[in-house]
Amino acid sequence: MLVAGIGNIFLGDDGFGPEVLRHVAAQPADERVRVTDYGIRGMHLAYDLLDDWDALVLVDAIPDCGAPGTVRVFEADHETLSTPNGFDAHSMDPGAVFASLAALGGTAPRTVVIGCEVQTVADGIGLSDAVNAAVPEAVLAVQTVVTMLREG
Repeated sequence: MLVAGIGNIFLGDDGFGPEVLRHVAAQPADERVRVTDYGIRGMHLAYDLLDDWDALVLVDAIPDCGAPGTVRVFEADHETLSTPNGFDAHSMDPGAVFASLAALGGTAPRTVVIGCEVQTVADGIGLSDAVNAAVPEAVLAVQTVVTMLREG
């Protein structure tokens, strides 16, 4: 299983995925789970997904729907996320990653997204207070999802 944090730490709350992964990586490791902070390296993630993964847990900032700091856990719909634009080595948008993966001849594994509604993605390093307060909940969500996926 691959646990991937994505996001740009230089754009405020977009750094949510890397921050959560920093905490997850500090915990005892399970040899069947690889934890990687991809940051903005979307093409790297697409290439890594060419390996035979049973599941992907994607940790990312998600658009504000009126409740910044709210953690949402949902299964990704690869058909909806994949866009036909193909390769984009500079994009970290999950749709672009899955489209790049498809263009490379791969298929995405079952994907669970752990997202947090952002407050701001303005230039600047550091999470807003609302999103920073959601990090422990997201770390727990990663642990819960990994356990659920491992147990089938």
